[in-house]
Amino acid sequence: MDEKQSLTVSDAVDYKGFPANRSKTGGWVPAALIVGIELCERLSTMGIAVNLVTYLVGTLHLPSATSANIVTDFMGTCFLLCLLGGFLADSFLGRYKTIAIFASIQTLGTGTLAVITKLPQLHPPPCDPSASQNCKQANGFQMGMIYLPLYLIALGTGGLKSSVSGFGTDQFDEKNDKEKAQMAYFFNRFFLFVSSGTLLAVTVLVYLQDEVGRSWAYGICSVSMFTAVMIFLCGTKRYRYKKSMGSPIVHIFQVIVAAINKRKMELPHNDAMLYEDPAATSTVDHTNQFQLLDKAAIVAEGDFEKSVSSAHNPWKLCSVTRVEEVKMMTRLLPIWATTIIFWTTYAQMITFSVVQASTMERSLGAFQIPAGSLTVFFVAAILITLTFYDRLVMPLWKKWKGQPGFTNLQKIAIGLILSTLGMAAAALVEMKRLSVAKAVGRSTATLPLSVFLLIPQFFLVGSAEAFIYTGQLDFFITQSPKGMKSLSTGLFLTTLSLGFFLSSFLVAVVKRVTGSKDGQGWLADNINYARLDCFYGLLATLSAINFVAFLICAIWYKPQKPKQVLAMETTTNEGSAAEKC
Repeated sequence: MDEKQSLTVSDAVDYKGFPANRSKTGGWVPAALIVGIELCERLSTMGIAVNLVTYLVGTLHLPSATSANIVTDFMGTCFLLCLLGGFLADSFLGRYKTIAIFASIQTLGTGTLAVITKLPQLHPPPCDPSASQNCKQANGFQMGMIYLPLYLIALGTGGLKSSVSGFGTDQFDEKNDKEKAQMAYFFNRFFLFVSSGTLLAVTVLVYLQDEVGRSWAYGICSVSMFTAVMIFLCGTKRYRYKKSMGSPIVHIFQVIVAAINKRKMELPHNDAMLYEDPAATSTVDHTNQFQLLDKAAIVAEGDFEKSVSSAHNPWKLCSVTRVEEVKMMTRLLPIWATTIIFWTTYAQMITFSVVQASTMERSLGAFQIPAGSLTVFFVAAILITLTFYDRLVMPLWKKWKGQPGFTNLQKIAIGLILSTLGMAAAALVEMKRLSVAKAVGRSTATLPLSVFLLIPQFFLVGSAEAFIYTGQLDFFITQSPKGMKSLSTGLFLTTLSLGFFLSSFLVAVVKRVTGSKDGQGWLADNINYARLDCFYGLLATLSAINFVAFLICAIWYKPQKPKQVLAMETTTNEGSAAEKC
């Protein structure tokens, strides 16, 4: 029996619903197929986002601040919809079906965008940028036709991203020492692979958009996504599937409702008197934090259904494990809140920093570097940082500390420091750029200043993302309850969403507070007349304050791990295809 147990993965099934065979399912090959679809998603989303602002300004003739907000709202919606994707994956569809469905939606969105950007009647008439006051902006119908594919892509991205990383980690068994060690490397290699997609987006795709045509570039995005979906489906027989444990949102509300209804009851002096599900194969130890929630586990008259022997009403009585799972999610929230500001600084790299680049000298011999391609230094910083960390830091840290690299909270802290320095560097470079603009004339289209001065801000924020993204991904997946991992991943990705929306909010507030009737202020329509350095300085200050708040939250945070209460898990019901994720 023990030998049979070792050949199968106890909490996973294969595509037929039978216990997953360890030798025939899971591991690096299916994980690579899953990561491949995320690579193509990043290729499409970032290939659109990093150069969208130049399309909105140059083709649709929108003001730079308005264009920046459209981009950040688009990206924010992408990541906000990850909560929807996580909910559907954990509650109804499972991660496999969620990825397949929403990747197909994104394929449709990019294909639609390729068609729309090709049709001249969906753009305003072209005009000379030097005569910008006579340029006709896109009308409501034309803007609506752009928003349609953008938000189809956002819907696809949201559903896809919430499940990809979780489904990838499902291919490794945490209870097996060898596979657990492989999973420690998965998060870094996942992001390294994904960043390769971003690299292709900001180099090849941006060049194709500027030199060949946007419709061709977006068409390539659509074809690549379609190909990735086909390859993903080919791995169906090799994947491991985790069984759905019910709706995590419903479980959370059950604990909250039961706790509120019993708020006037006294907690027992002995924790053992709180209700625990006797059929549970794993439990979570009781903790003393958030004791109001503990009242959901107090056994009271009427908590058990009269018609069914020993069955309890989950809206009246919840197990200690269920309560502790809600506590685990609650403990994530302070760390969640203090990582939002980073993504606000990140948003500047694909909006205002691209506008900055468009005003600077970008010639490299006879080759003109597209403004959107400056983010290649951002992606290069990510790749260099991850490679350095994977090949040098992790082995050395394991020899010195006995751990495979920094903890997830240490990674986030390093990222927050680097992003603060990045915004400070951006403010200093912008001060230099404005001084040159003042000297040669603010109406000069291309300033005699090398665009490579922007490299420090791209590199610092890029290195910061390498640490923060992998740290957040690791933290939210490993510190969440087993049945809430997709929801937890969606929660992590909402930090990106709220960071982009916060950027839009700050832009609107700063433009309103510092702006004037003639279009001047910190964020003037022509950035040569603006004070973008002050805006970057504001972000650097907010980032420094946020870092102090993060340190307080990280010190307060105490992880909680489940424990096994049975020596062996039965696999009687695992063979049921109805229980398959």
